[in-house]
Amino acid sequence: MNETHSASSGIHGTPDTPLASGSLGESLGDLWDRVFSTQPAPEQWLVIATAVLALAAVAPRPLWRLTRNAITIAHEGGHGLIALLTGRSLEGIRLHSDTSGLTVSRGKPTGLGMILTAAAGYTAPPLLGLGGAWLLAADHITLFLWLATALLLVMLVMIRNAYGALTVILTGAAFLLISWLANAEVQAAFAYTSVWFLLVGGVRPAFELQSKRRHGGAPDSDADQLARLTHAPAPLWLFLFHAVSACSLIGGGRWLLDL
Repeated sequence: MNETHSASSGIHGTPDTPLASGSLGESLGDLWDRVFSTQPAPEQWLVIATAVLALAAVAPRPLWRLTRNAITIAHEGGHGLIALLTGRSLEGIRLHSDTSGLTVSRGKPTGLGMILTAAAGYTAPPLLGLGGAWLLAADHITLFLWLATALLLVMLVMIRNAYGALTVILTGAAFLLISWLANAEVQAAFAYTSVWFLLVGGVRPAFELQSKRRHGGAPDSDADQLARLTHAPAPLWLFLFHAVSACSLIGGGRWLLDL
């Protein structure tokens, strides 16, 4: 974004200039304090209520077909982020209305970078939930909301289809509006629900993949790709997905419940 600054001799050097600079500095300082300061921890009943709400969004199959879109965002975002961090070229991300997704990256077809990229999908939602739980346990509620908004904005740049763009925009708008306009209690409720959802919702996809493979489906799943890349059997990678999601749920849940 380009900014154009201009000054005229009529106002140059007037007492108003330092005031404007000071106001800008104070505004940036206020924003910094707002984002990085801590917020009061919510009451225990609210933490438990948000956990129940997250479970209710994951357990019923009809509702899960809708809410799973958020897990898909985290799943494909994990593929994309690790692809970039390992030096691969990220071509784009597509999210589909059936809650499937596709992340395309270019680079060496084998090696550690490709393995980490393939492994990042099913592990991303629970690990993001674990990171979010750590922030909330440290009372950085607003920081969590802003970081989530920033990650969604970065992901939006790489989306390559209309449905995916709409999904990410709506999700990001919810985080932005809550973090900017809502009071502390609403921010806490939204943040805790989001983190619980990532932790609880991060468990179910691995079981769904296991069921599909048992019935001969998903022949090109992340686990099968990892099996071809590493010569380790796909069930071993499924076990890894289960282990990461279960450990994240237990560890993140203890942080959120302050146990």
